Amino acid sequence: MTDQPRLLAKVLTVSDGVIAGTRVDTSGTALVALLEANGFDVVEQHTVADGAENVAMALRSLTDGFAGAVVSTGGTGFAPRDQTPEGTRAVIEREAPGLAEAMRLVNPLGRLSRGIVGVRGQSIICNTPGSPKGCVEQLTAILDVLPHALRLLADTPTQH
Repeated sequence: MTDQPRLLAKVLTVSDGVIAGTRVDTSGTALVALLEANGFDVVEQHTVADGAENVAMALRSLTDGFAGAVVSTGGTGFAPRDQTPEGTRAVIEREAPGLAEAMRLVNPLGRLSRGIVGVRGQSIICNTPGSPKGCVEQLTAILDVLPHALRLLADTPTQH
């Protein structure tokens, strides 16, 4: 039996309120706990203000030379500053629409999420909503296939 490589993850919270200190980052904390409970080593947690360029810059930094999952929380709704999908789209090389669709299906409110999932290098970037309940529900919807997707992306032998 071959040893599988460690599953690595990073969490990005996108929130003007957290940056301003007027809101506690409960969603980022919830994602870290969920990822760790599912066998991921969370190696970095970062926060940026809303806005497409802020998100794009953070995602470039988080994914450069990194092989693993990068999960963002926040900025996927309809408010004017909710531009996480636009920032994500600016940096990804390929979209993974099946994963994003599965995430939206977990709850009727998921249909209001504009989040996307895509690949940059050997990283899979997943946008989740800013609420603790929403981000956990949506990430949980794909956690069963995320390790396999990461192994495929890293060109690691897998069992099909």
